Amino acid sequence: MNLTPKLRGLHRDVGYLLVGLTFVYALSGLAVNHIADWDPSFVQTETTYSLPPSVEKNPIDPADDTRARALAEHIARELELGPVKEVYASSPTELDLTLETGQLTVDLDRGAADYSGQRPRPFLRLANWLHTNRGKKAWTVVADAYAILLLGLATSGLFLVRERGLFGRKTVLVAVGVLTPILYVALSGGPAAHP
Repeated sequence: MNLTPKLRGLHRDVGYLLVGLTFVYALSGLAVNHIADWDPSFVQTETTYSLPPSVEKNPIDPADDTRARALAEHIARELELGPVKEVYASSPTELDLTLETGQLTVDLDRGAADYSGQRPRPFLRLANWLHTNRGKKAWTVVADAYAILLLGLATSGLFLVRERGLFGRKTVLVAVGVLTPILYVALSGGPAAHP
């Protein structure tokens, strides 16, 4: 009984099934590999806003937490920056706000507010969240199934093409693939050299 046509069909169908997950994991892997160069999940933003006319420019008493919070919430609402988590009056004319998305420093003398924060990258943030598999037991099942199917795909691929001789193209390419991580670890000094 010739199993090659059945194996070829199974190999093809599993390959099609894994295309979507492979795109997600490959793009996320590329993004996370360069985490030292950029934030793969968020875009960092810095903006200076002019305070709206409705904000009173009168100095505030730094000890008056109620007035400071009311002013902070009014400014955040007017600038559409979301809810205020914490407020600190560093002087009679300056407020430091901690928002859900970043920090806002209000300068009543200048009539301006400096914002630094972040907004999520729509696709990559979700892909990275799945890729790093933090606290998601259900996704672990999907990730494990994906890894097992990839192993099956790689293994079945070895038997789809017959090869003559011991050192054919398939054998050489498989050997290069296996030796690449081994040589890298050996030449770089391994985990002990890179704590």
